[in-house]
Amino acid sequence: MKTVNVVAAIICHEGAVLATQRGYGDYAGGWEFPGGKIEAGETPEEALAREIAEELDVVIGVDSLLTVVDCDYDSFHLHMLCYLAHIEEGRPHLIEHSAARWLDSKTIDSVEWLPADVQVVQAIKDAGVLSVS
Repeated sequence: MKTVNVVAAIICHEGAVLATQRGYGDYAGGWEFPGGKIEAGETPEEALAREIAEELDVVIGVDSLLTVVDCDYDSFHLHMLCYLAHIEEGRPHLIEHSAARWLDSKTIDSVEWLPADVQVVQAIKDAGVLSVS
């Protein structure tokens, strides 16, 4: 099975995290943390900053690695490095996604997460990243 190496941003703001809904592909409609593939010659942090700029038109600061997720899908194995991050410049604009929401401790489970991202949500809860409103 082919392994796909990706990065994902858990963009934090005022006790909430940014979730995005896929607008294309086999998993369109599912919710995920934004990010994408690591290109040759990039560090994971560089790939994440580039992907978020391309997908959301914002500049982020990458803070720290939160978790590493390995998840088998039907046709590939996903290896995903998930980083806590924050917006340094701009406001998110949806370029590749169909929707976005800021989710806190009460709303984090209100969307249909893609399988790999379910594990990220648990890591976020375990780390105490979300505010209790």
